[in-house]
Amino acid sequence: MNTVDNLKEAFAGESQANQKYRAFAKRAEKDGFKNIAKLFRTTAEAERIHAEGHLKALDMIASTAENLQGAIDGETFEFSKMYPPMLEQANAEGHKAKTMFRFALDAEAVHADIYKKALEAVKKGVDLDVSEFFLCPVCGYIELGKAPDNCPVCGAKGSTFVQVA
Repeated sequence: MNTVDNLKEAFAGESQANQKYRAFAKRAEKDGFKNIAKLFRTTAEAERIHAEGHLKALDMIASTAENLQGAIDGETFEFSKMYPPMLEQANAEGHKAKTMFRFALDAEAVHADIYKKALEAVKKGVDLDVSEFFLCPVCGYIELGKAPDNCPVCGAKGSTFVQVA
């Protein structure tokens, strides 16, 4: 292994720790442990700082157009190559993971399309003409402009959608 390999491993580990601690914070909050939830959220942010530092050291943050193309490629890989066999296996095994695999597969296709629109705008030298993004808290579907009445991926009520600053 070399330093680049170590950076990739560290980025993956720190990214996973960030997500895991965010999930742990939600559970601690639900269980009534407000300060422990705050500790988990603070540590999650520390892990995000580490992960971002590793990503920078890997020179993996490029121009906005290049970053958008990378995002399109990643999202397209997920919905076209990664999730289909995972979903098929989970269905065959009757595993509860099949629900989130299906949600992710469908939502990732939408993410790729939104990134394509953003890349088209950047190539014209302009920003997106939409400034409000609505996120389904159940499946990760994103809607531009205003929340739908119901999520087209999982059926969640539009009133539960959140805006991320």
